Amino acid sequence: MRIGIDLGGTKTEVVALGVSGEVLLRRRQPTPPDYAGVIQNIAALVQGAEAELGARGTVGVGIPGSLSPATGLVRGANSIWLNGGRLDVDLAAALGRPVRLSNDANCLALSEAADGAGAGASSVFAVILGTGVGGGLVIGGRLVEGFNRIGGEWGHNPLPWMTEAEFPGPACWCGKRGCIETFLSGPALAADADGPGARDASGLPARRDEAARAALARHTDRLARALAAVVNLVDPEVIILGGGLSNMAHLYEDLPRLLPRHVFSDVVRTRILPARHGDSSGVLGAARLWDS
Repeated sequence: MRIGIDLGGTKTEVVALGVSGEVLLRRRQPTPPDYAGVIQNIAALVQGAEAELGARGTVGVGIPGSLSPATGLVRGANSIWLNGGRLDVDLAAALGRPVRLSNDANCLALSEAADGAGAGASSVFAVILGTGVGGGLVIGGRLVEGFNRIGGEWGHNPLPWMTEAEFPGPACWCGKRGCIETFLSGPALAADADGPGARDASGLPARRDEAARAALARHTDRLARALAAVVNLVDPEVIILGGGLSNMAHLYEDLPRLLPRHVFSDVVRTRILPARHGDSSGVLGAARLWDS
């Protein structure tokens, strides 16, 4: 049995997969806003799943950050109470077994490349467009975490080809300005449409007012530029969109039209698809961290 945990800023999800990848159990709980609470919550979810199913499993965890290869500590997590923690070691102690951790966007990519929208593709770049913005890369069925374990950290590159009005870009929580995340996240889109303090962009596509239409057009154009940089560097066969904003249907019509303007090629055959597993991709990918 393979157990996956998706550790989000507001919710933590557990899934248990059987031998053939079938879902045996799935549960969600609110995420505690402190480090000790996160450890206790994950341990309770895993132990509860195993007690209910009468079996013990491997445990993989997707987190909104990564482990430093130099220190072994969590870094770059927008759930800032995780930063500086030795999360894999502490979870292993709580659960009595080794635990594998990876970035949540890596887990999305792994899941979608295995049996999702990217199944059968030679290379898959998966994007999370939600409260934060991240990316993960799978090539030849294998997750590419990189030498420094920052493979796919697309959201903290600067927005490509900034206009004069965009430069230098908003301040990012990471300490830089103009990060892709500051333009393409859900809260960034909401604020662009409705002003500072707005955070929910889910209703914008249904609106007909000029503020909503203009903000959505700017967002799509910026997303096309940001994805073009990925195509120019990695040239993936498939780009998968996940996270809350991936539900906006216009993206799959407009991005294929806009992307070629910025890609250094005479042809752009890259497919852009929504995550087949939706918001379950992250937790399913976390369970698959032990597959290799």
